[in-house]
Amino acid sequence: MVSRAEPSLSGRWWWSIDRIILSTLVTLMVSGVVLLMAGGPPVAERLGLSTFHFVNRQVFYLLAAFAIFLAASFLTPRQVRRSALLIYVVALAMVVGTLYFGVEVKGARRWLTLGPLGSVQPSEFLKPAFVVLAAWAFSEGMRRPDLPGTLMAFALLPLTITPLVLQPDFGQTVLVSLVWGGLFFVAGLHWFWVAGLGGAGMFGLLIAYQLVPHVRARIERFMDKGSGDTFQVDTALESFAQGGWLGKGPGEGTVKRILPDAHTDFIFAVTAEEFGIVVCILLVALFALIVLRALFVAQKAEDPFIRLAVTGLALLFGIQAAINMMVNLHMMPAKGMTLPFISYGGSSLLSLALGTGFLLALTRKRPRAEGFGEFGR
Repeated sequence: MVSRAEPSLSGRWWWSIDRIILSTLVTLMVSGVVLLMAGGPPVAERLGLSTFHFVNRQVFYLLAAFAIFLAASFLTPRQVRRSALLIYVVALAMVVGTLYFGVEVKGARRWLTLGPLGSVQPSEFLKPAFVVLAAWAFSEGMRRPDLPGTLMAFALLPLTITPLVLQPDFGQTVLVSLVWGGLFFVAGLHWFWVAGLGGAGMFGLLIAYQLVPHVRARIERFMDKGSGDTFQVDTALESFAQGGWLGKGPGEGTVKRILPDAHTDFIFAVTAEEFGIVVCILLVALFALIVLRALFVAQKAEDPFIRLAVTGLALLFGIQAAINMMVNLHMMPAKGMTLPFISYGGSSLLSLALGTGFLLALTRKRPRAEGFGEFGR
């Protein structure tokens, strides 16, 4: 055990960290490896890879992610802001780079190949940085009316989502826009603007439905199964039916063997088949605990930046999880969205580690004055 009187950096970190959020996040990370052992092998075998190819790679990524997670949790609010600004600039440049140099997968350019480092999806790293910067801008607008903070927050949204739309990546666009809207609401801006932005969002969705065949096909398949191929969603629902409350048992699933994205977008369905709906409910409870605990801490924060940034990061984490699970249950049109810390994916895992590391850093107990300050503090 570390004494409260321990003056070291690690000692101060241990006694200031929110242990509920920390322990729940670590539980999710470990659970992800266990659940991937159910969803990864069938896909690896279909692709002619070694049985535990995806599991082994996920463990490797998880070690790197855990290092990022811990390092980010040691940051001060000022360091979080500066890190987010640097990451945002680099990630946005890389997202724009995908439009010219990206690898095309299923009609979209979302990946960059970085030589021996392999492929990376820059938009994943853009999300947590964007949330912190938007929270920073909104908070400065609240504290200092003489600074154009709110105007900067407004400018950040189109700057961020325009290259995402061009990739196209409408899943990430919707996620980023929803979180920005949540920050806009929490910042206390008038209901008139909230309603106006909601209307603008619906208009944008209508334009996407009319002009983008990929979006139109997904919405139509969601509304009418007979309008197109619904194999993945139908198979996912079959997994829930086959698993029942308690599941078939580890390694006993059969539906997962024909589910193309069993290790990524549809790992929640694989979990239902092998471990049962009870375990799925426990997973939902873990996600809910992290989000609700973070929102509780945010509510008590006096620093507007910390209040907004924690709220935004919690919404980013929770909405992404909700979208993935709702797609698995056919409660919304299919989107390529991973289940945080559960689905396979290096870029996703490292990005989530960064975002939750920022979350832990901002929810730490610290001297009152540490979180306050102008842009340079």
